[in-house]
Amino acid sequence: MLWLLSATKLVPAVASARCFSGCLSCSQRSYSLQPIPERRIPNRYLGQPSPFTHPHLLRPGEVTPGLSQVEYALRRHKLMSLIHKETEGQSGTDQTVVLLSNPTYYMSNDIPYTFHQDNNFLYLCGFQEPDSILVLQSLPGKQLPAHKAMLFVPRRDPSRELWDGPRSGTDGAIALTGVDEAYTLEEFQHLIPKLKDETNMVWYDWMRPSHAQLHSDYMQHLTEVKARSKNKVRAVQQLVQRLRLIKSPAEIERMQIAGKLTSQAFVETMFASKAPMEEGFLYAKFEFECRARGADILAYPPVVAGGNRSNTLHYVKNNQLIKDGEMVLLDGGCESSCYAARKYCPHHVGHYLGMDVHDTPDMPRSLPLQPGMVITVEPGIYIPEDDRDAPEKFRGLGVRIEDDVLVTQDLPLILSADCPKEMNDIEQICNRAS
Repeated sequence: MLWLLSATKLVPAVASARCFSGCLSCSQRSYSLQPIPERRIPNRYLGQPSPFTHPHLLRPGEVTPGLSQVEYALRRHKLMSLIHKETEGQSGTDQTVVLLSNPTYYMSNDIPYTFHQDNNFLYLCGFQEPDSILVLQSLPGKQLPAHKAMLFVPRRDPSRELWDGPRSGTDGAIALTGVDEAYTLEEFQHLIPKLKDETNMVWYDWMRPSHAQLHSDYMQHLTEVKARSKNKVRAVQQLVQRLRLIKSPAEIERMQIAGKLTSQAFVETMFASKAPMEEGFLYAKFEFECRARGADILAYPPVVAGGNRSNTLHYVKNNQLIKDGEMVLLDGGCESSCYAARKYCPHHVGHYLGMDVHDTPDMPRSLPLQPGMVITVEPGIYIPEDDRDAPEKFRGLGVRIEDDVLVTQDLPLILSADCPKEMNDIEQICNRAS
């Protein structure tokens, strides 16, 4: 039995068509949504949740929770629009974008860490399997942003799937993500001769490849060859980050969910705090409350620091006993559907937030704020216990108050508004600790 999925695609529209907003520094171009032939989705578990195997997580047409095939297609079109602007005046040149997935990392021998996809790769297609390649290729005789999207994915292998779980295969990859074509990973080698051609400009992050083995197998020699040609390989990461900097309504909704989950987890962890107790207990309680409410994982190793240990900004050992009367600094946040919540102040007052906790690191902090940006506001005061210049009652105190803020046309929207931050609220909750 096969599932049928009706999808849509973006195609150039007439001038009177409605224009999509939120495209940063890209060509002003209109798109309309038109039906495409029904996708036949295999009636089996794939390499990631689908609307048919996990209807409690995804609605029909979604690739990842809350994000549809149309959303991902629009992102790809916006990227190709940026490339069109970057290459204006270069006629007769094909444009190809290559993005590698992350590999599976291992803590020892055959014991894997939890897989986390490369966020630039994930942002453009939503495919969550390792050892994969996304290619966006301009179309002969058509102007950018017209292109085709191709995925190269691990072939289905019953012996490996017995151990590692199901793979999507080429048919599942197309049905899940809505890309135009999908091939096995080994077939990528047939594309390389075309990429080496003098008339083809390749956009690929060769300086920081996300998958060392795929880079070595397929892309390293290509980049060396292109270095001697007139069309050298150009990095694509900064263009993707320019898109990621401005969040869509669907992304904002996912971040609001992550913020609410984290806030609820903070409150429940405060309820459970009663000295003496171990920092590790509060770590475990916070993670449990996040995951029990639907979070995928914690967005980063949390800081659970009692007393003077709070002056170590990235204290993550969380293995000491919290004494009666000590203050506790808990710096934590969850990740929901790949989106994170998050002389006495040695750090910046904030940073960009999104798919990464420290999102879009190549984007300067000096950019003017624009609607759709999400930033953190996290002032802190850290007073070492041996600081004789500080009043004695404040020595050994570390305090950091963080908020996640969505920039809008009008008033800012505080995504972390449900998290208690006022002294009276925190004391009231902790006094009710069991």
